[in-house]
Amino acid sequence: MNDTQADELRRSRTAHNDVRIAPSADHSEQSRESESYTHGHHDSVLRSHRWRTVENSAAYLAPFLNAGQSLLDIGCGPGTLTVDLARNVAPGLVVGVDAADEVLEDARQHARDEGVTNVEFQHANAYKLPFDDGSFDVVHAHQVLQHLSDPVAAILEMRRVVKPGGVIAVREADYGSMTWHPQNHGLEEWNALYHEVTSAYGYEADAGRRLLSWFQAAGVEQADLFPSAGIWCYATPETRAWWGGLWAERCVVSNFAHQAKEASLADDVALEELAHEWRNWAEEPDGWFIVPNGEIIVRA
Repeated sequence: MNDTQADELRRSRTAHNDVRIAPSADHSEQSRESESYTHGHHDSVLRSHRWRTVENSAAYLAPFLNAGQSLLDIGCGPGTLTVDLARNVAPGLVVGVDAADEVLEDARQHARDEGVTNVEFQHANAYKLPFDDGSFDVVHAHQVLQHLSDPVAAILEMRRVVKPGGVIAVREADYGSMTWHPQNHGLEEWNALYHEVTSAYGYEADAGRRLLSWFQAAGVEQADLFPSAGIWCYATPETRAWWGGLWAERCVVSNFAHQAKEASLADDVALEELAHEWRNWAEEPDGWFIVPNGEIIVRA
């Protein structure tokens, strides 16, 4: 993306700075698919989710997992991480919940393919979980709160369903802290646009840095909060191609692209330019991209 194109995209977004709420109920099926989930469930999104394991996405929780524990995984998606959590607490029961029925079937199939039987999946809303008080030893959510308009309300629901003496574990990316090399104005524009889209729909792109604050707002005592941070790093030819390719697709075909257009923050031409910049970055021999994630363990 050259300077002229970047200036045009900035002017286009500035001209629509009054758009700070989600479009009305007549917006498209794909955007309505998951108003609380910016990315939606295009394959470019699910490929990223299927990569997640305890080792690369929940290592901070691993020391707290023991055989026989019951565990709730909120926002389980296609279930790769959920199934891996189930392996860690077997024979304890793991329940994965998500608001999208189509990914729940993917998750069930993944569990069958992996031969993991101590896991089940069901539809649920993070604000109103269909479980009794104190049902689970561990309540886990990965990259969920950033897509909710009221993360504190969801945290209160997590606290309700965890057993006394149990653990809540949450991990969230922080888009404002992401960094990359070489310098790329197109990726800067992508990051700015992502913040504007999530803001327009009422969500928080910089969730990672806010976990401690949100849990304090939910009434958790400081002595029961154990914050930390972890990173994903894409710096090899294989991981650059994978990450850059995912985002190049997301910029033009995912729910993020639909929401950007419906909120009048970008058009097809601008989004194609951002996709082009992602592909250019992925081809850089010294390309480096870091995704910082805020993490928190909460003792119930």
